[in-house]
Formats: sequence, C-alpha cells, structure tokens
Amino acid sequence: MGRFSVITVTERAANRVGEILEGRPDAAGIRLGVKNGGCAGMEYTVELVDEPKAGEDAVETPGGTVYISPAAVLFLLGTELDFEVTTLRTGFVFNNPNQKSACGCGESVELTPAEMTPELLQSRSGPAG
Repeated sequence: MGRFSVITVTERAANRVGEILEGRPDAAGIRLGVKNGGCAGMEYTVELVDEPKAGEDAVETPGGTVYISPAAVLFLLGTELDFEVTTLRTGFVFNNPNQKSACGCGESVELTPAEMTPELLQSRSGPAG
C-alpha cells in the first residue's frame, strides 16, 4: 500500500507546475499553504521552493514536486489542485472539502481543519512507497 497523499494534483495542474519550474531550474518545486487574510478569513498561497523543509509532505507529479506547508496540512487534506484558464481568471484552483465558504472575489475562503482519524494518522506515518 502506497503512502497517503494529502492532496491530489490534476494533469492540468501538474503541467502548470512543470511550466513554472522550467523557468526556474534551481527550484525544487512549489509549496502550497494558507494564510490569514481576506474577507472570508484565509487565503491560499503558492510559492516557489528553493529547499524543502524537513518532514514536509510532498506530492510528486510529472511536472515537478508539490510541497504542502506543515501548518496547512489539516486545511488542505483531501484537496484536489487543478489549474484553469478562463476569460476572467487564470490560476490554480483548490477543490477543497474543508472549504466552508468563499468571498465574492474568490481569493479568500473560510476553512475548517480536517479531523485526523486514526486511519489517516497511521497512513501518514507509514513507510513511503
């Protein structure tokens, strides 16, 4: 049985990660996180990773590695990372089961932490591979 993944990454999102990293060969990947802010309470963050942090969760994709900030794991658990291009917006999309609401601009969200069941705790601490 493989190691539990905090998030899943769609093919479109993986392709976008690859495009981002193509221009930054020194980067190890991207990091997803959350921060306090916005009218709904929290905002998603996406940043380049020069050096991974010890113990950080990571998802390997064909386009590159997506790291998850340790402080954001419970807020992002079960999230599908996608990427969309529309006439109004181009960017990563977080399809997050922990999201309770979002403000009208779509940049700020209300999140509740996921509950870590014994099964999830065991699968996260199990051997990789």
